[in-house]
Amino acid sequence: MNKTLGLLIVLLLIIGGGIWWAVKQSEPQMGSVVASTLDALQEQNRLLTFTSASTATVTTTQNRYGLSAKKTLIVKGVMRYEVDMAKLKSDDVRWDAASKTLSVRIPPVEVAPPQIDLNSIQEYGESGILRSLTDVDTALDTANRAKAQTQLVSQAQSPVLMDMARTASKKAVAKNFEAPLKAAGIDAVIAPFFDGERDKAARERWDLSTPLGQIGR
Repeated sequence: MNKTLGLLIVLLLIIGGGIWWAVKQSEPQMGSVVASTLDALQEQNRLLTFTSASTATVTTTQNRYGLSAKKTLIVKGVMRYEVDMAKLKSDDVRWDAASKTLSVRIPPVEVAPPQIDLNSIQEYGESGILRSLTDVDTALDTANRAKAQTQLVSQAQSPVLMDMARTASKKAVAKNFEAPLKAAGIDAVIAPFFDGERDKAARERWDLSTPLGQIGR
């Protein structure tokens, strides 16, 4: 019985040692693949992760010489949500060998200037006399364009759309790291996150994980 137990312990030690050796052997390759992926993402600079369509309706009034002129602008725009991957540093990537989890702290999502659909523009004006006799039309157009852009950006920054953009960004970043790791035969869970999303336990795991520059050392 004791002999059998002893053989079992030795076998378990051999298996455990083999697993440990395999992990240690794969870590340098893991670090190399992740570092190359990080370099590629940084060179890509801005990563488009989500889009939304919005419509802005704005009105401006100008008063001159006792007369008033009013103009309304309706315009549609496509809003793009991007992540500046040039801001993603090696310190933002950490490896937890125990759970085979690669954690990636993503830079904030940014809303790019709207892409205006020129074919969708509609304008309605009042007081043709003042508009025909002065340059008020130019002032009305300038003010309306600025208002429309501000309104489109404000709509794009709504909590619901920003949450959707962050979710899409995490999926995009995860895929960018997952594909090269799978190609290299490395099994890993990619866990992207934004600042403020992790609880205390997750922050502690992050602190105990291995920074990218130390993987395999």
